Parts: sequence; structure tokens; C-alpha cells
Amino acid sequence: MKPASREAAATVISSSMAVRWGANKTATKGCLGGRCDCLRGYEATGCVCRLSCLLTTRPAVRDLGPEPRRVVAMYCPAAVQNTGVCPGSRCIAAPNRGESGCRGASGGAPQCRPMRLAICLFSLGLPLLMSGCGGGGGGSASGTAGGGSTDAGGIGQTLTLSLPTNGLAPADLAVLVAEGDPLSEAVGAAYLAARGVPAANLIKVKLGTASDSLSVAEFAALKADVDARLPAGVQATLLTWARPSRVVGACSMGITSAMTLGFDTRYCNPTPASTPCATTAASPLYDSEARRPQAELQLRPSMLLGASSLAAAQALIGRGVAADGTQPSGDGWLVRTSDTLRAVRWTDFAPLPAAWRGALALNYVDNSSGSSAADAPAGKAGVLFYQTGLASVANLSTLQFRPGALADTLTSFGGVLPTALGQMPITAWLDAGATASYGTVEEPCNFAEKFSRASVLIDQYWRGATALEAYWKAVQQPGQGLIVGEPLARPFPDNPSFAIVNGEYQIKTRSLRPGSLYRLQYRRSGSSDWTTLATFTGVRGQVLDGRSPLPPAAAVQIRWQGPCPADVASSCTLAQSP
Repeated sequence: MKPASREAAATVISSSMAVRWGANKTATKGCLGGRCDCLRGYEATGCVCRLSCLLTTRPAVRDLGPEPRRVVAMYCPAAVQNTGVCPGSRCIAAPNRGESGCRGASGGAPQCRPMRLAICLFSLGLPLLMSGCGGGGGGSASGTAGGGSTDAGGIGQTLTLSLPTNGLAPADLAVLVAEGDPLSEAVGAAYLAARGVPAANLIKVKLGTASDSLSVAEFAALKADVDARLPAGVQATLLTWARPSRVVGACSMGITSAMTLGFDTRYCNPTPASTPCATTAASPLYDSEARRPQAELQLRPSMLLGASSLAAAQALIGRGVAADGTQPSGDGWLVRTSDTLRAVRWTDFAPLPAAWRGALALNYVDNSSGSSAADAPAGKAGVLFYQTGLASVANLSTLQFRPGALADTLTSFGGVLPTALGQMPITAWLDAGATASYGTVEEPCNFAEKFSRASVLIDQYWRGATALEAYWKAVQQPGQGLIVGEPLARPFPDNPSFAIVNGEYQIKTRSLRPGSLYRLQYRRSGSSDWTTLATFTGVRGQVLDGRSPLPPAAAVQIRWQGPCPADVASSCTLAQSP
């Protein structure tokens, strides 16, 4: 492993967008026990949204009228300016307009004085008493809600949408078989049967399987043939042969990278003699929010099954299937070894146990000053993630990997199958019980960007990505790499739901990107303006269980906005009602 000429530290793309609630749209005036005007000069800078409501049948943006005729739940937005919104119980009567009921506590939250004619819902036992609002729920991502209407009836209050789902399905995958190769054909048939991949997605190709590599011309013919025959909806491919596993020209690319990106010397190093260590082109898939990579990025990520026998293939496929929906809590082992050149990913490893506390059991082992004999954990059970930096990893036979486990080491030639030029081949991870792995097929030098980034790999996997997607999104510069394993393993399925429950939207999903903002918005007939009903911010390791008010009766469409597939710093419409 050659040292890179600069410090290797991959950059995590993230977005941080702020939302400003305008008082003219979301302001509500109310208090414990009813509605009131507030003393002049009061500013609410962060309203607590538990058991709070505005007692009026009119939208909050209108003038306060006479006492309400019926109880309607309203929602308290965050950071409402000059409104005097007070958190409190739901009530069915209010004082006349003009009675001052709210006053600003110096430097603190608003204080509510008793209102005449106020009768709280909990005393009447009315069903409108709810446990909370605005994106609440135990263990949920954070959220705020506001701007909904209390109008009854109308199409606006029946609008729904289907949230996007993380994770490819069997119908999204094409299985490529080397025609005439007994192993490849048997593996392809076994995979279709185990995963329910449509028969139309089985593509037989003319391919010699005696050599470990393909020439650029041979690969170009293969890819052109495959691209011309793939069904339109296919988003990814699985290669079922044991060899070839790389494409060799002026430089070498793993066959999975070449199938995904096309062979291009931008993705490998064509001048190793003059520039022995060089960065390569980045992948558009890296840490992206693409759910349909072919449709959104015009790329079909690829994976090589990596089995050298039918029995090994069946065992690997079985582990992938067994992983689905298990939602394991760990364990993960992230090891800084005594091999300084290969341990460059440790800066990414170190913060992860604390970051995932309560969601995943991750262990960071710092053996940088220890003996090489202590570089490899032994006798561990329930291993879900294992990332390290060694030419060969000891003690694999003593480990018990969970179905769906992802494991790799940062070294030069792990992807040069079958021998790895004397290092440990990535298939050794599969033989030990892992479900997917990654390694490089030519000297990459120790650029961390050319290997999987644990923080991204774990996050993408936890949010519902398949093993194939998680690895592809975790490597910034994958051109020299090879990804092997069972592509559809998905221990953390994302099964989102969006429904109207008890007069409000209930939104559930595990796919929110940590730190990114998501908005639920509506528009009225004849208007191109969208009004925000609720916002939610993704939190690492937390499944969203959010709430939002319904839109006004006059609304004709709702939409769900969040990070764009190819540009997470920008916001795109991810789903909308018809």
C-alpha cells in the first residue's frame, strides 16, 4: 500500500436549510383556556407544541372574530413572532376579543391568565384531546407544524400522497449470466428463484469466463450488448460469474465500476509510472439521495456475486435473504490498526459509536500503538459491520457475522481476484460469513476516498438502502474498486406510510437524511404558491413518526419536499398528490 501524497479525508455532503415562519401565515392567538389578544411587545421565539390549540373555525391569518361556535384543533408553529401563542390544554370557549389573556414573562415563555367561559376538553372528555402535534412521537425525527386550516370538508382535507421508499426491489435488478458457463447459469437461476426477480430481467451474455480480466474492447462490446437489452425499469445489475472481475486497458477498473460508470481512464490511473498516486473521478452516486439511480442519475450500479461454487453462492444468497427486515442493533467493529498506511480511515471511525448510541452498537478499537497481534478482533458474535486496514485480516474464522453483514479492509489488491497478489481477497470476507465487501483492482494508494466511508455506509444501510446501494453510496472514488456480495440484502427496510389519522396527517419513514429539512406543503386551486404545513429534520438513528395538520378545504394538491437525488444541498419535490 503506497502512501497518498496528501492527507486522505473524504468530504461528506450535507445540507442545512433554515425555515422562517412568517407570522402573517402561521400566527395564532390563543391561551390556556381560550383565545385572547396579547400585551403589546410580547414576542414568542419558540412555542412548545404539546396540547395547544386555537379555538376558531377560521384560519389563523384572518382577524379574530366572535367566540367560536365549535372546537377545532390548531397546531403551534415554531419560532412564531409577535403572536403570543401559549401551549396549553384544548378548550371549547374563549373570552371576547379585546380581553388580554397573554403576557410576556421577562426572558421566558408566555404566561397564561384564566379566561372567562373557558371549559377545557379534558374535563368534558371530548375526543379532540390529542397527545401532541407537529411531528411528535417517541423516537421520531424532529419536526414542526403550522399553517393548516380549520375549514371542514372539501377535497383539501382528503389529499394524500405516497412517500418515496429507500431500497431497490427485485424487479429493479437485472441478473447477468455468462451463457454456456455452468456456474454462472446455475447461480443466475438460483438467484431468480430466491429473490423473485422477474424472468424478463435475466440477461444471457456472450462472455469468456476463462480469464480474470477483459480488454477494453471486449468490455465495450459486452456493455453495449447489455445496455441494449436491459428492460427499461432496471436500476441495477448483478453479475453471476466468478471471472472476469476487472477491465484492463491503460489502467484497470473493477468490472462492477466499469459496468456502472463505463470504462474511462478518469476513474483509474493511466500514468502510474509518472504519477504513482493520483486521485480519480468521483462517482455521482457518492452519498447521494438517489433512489432510482438509472432514472435520476443515468447510472445502474453493479455488483459481482463473487462465489466460486454453487454451494457458496447459495449460502451467500441465503444470508442476504435472511437479512431482510431483521433490524439488528449491531454489532459494528471499526478498527484503527497498527498498520499506519492502511489505517487512514480512523478519523471517520472514531466518532461513530457515540453518534449511533441508542440505535446501533458500534465499537471503535484504537490499536495504533499496540502490537500487530492485537489488530484483529477475535471471538466476536453478531458482527454487522467490520472495517479495518490490514493487508490480511486474522481471526475471521472466529467471528460470527450476522446475515447482511458488510465488511472490508483498506489494502491495495483485495479486488484482484482470485489471488489478491498475496494480500487477502475480498471474497475471503464472504467465505467467513459476510454478505458484501469491497476492494481495489490496481494500486489505489491510501486515499480514503477510494474505499468505503463507514459513516456513509452505515447511515445509508440503516435508512433502508440495500447492500449494493449502501456500498455504492459509500465510496467517493470507486473506479478502481470491485463490489461483491448479495445485492438486495436489506436488514433495515424502509416501509413509509402517509395517512390521515384522527383528523391529521401521520407520517412515518426511516429514510430522512440526518440534518436535512423536509417540508409538507399544499397549494390552492389556481395558485402556483406553496404553503408549508409542517417541516421535519432528519435525525441519525431515529425513525420519523410525525404529525401535520391537514391543509385547507380549498387546497387541491400537497407535496413532500426534501434533498434532491443528485444535489443534497438543494430541495426537490420527492412526492406529490395527483
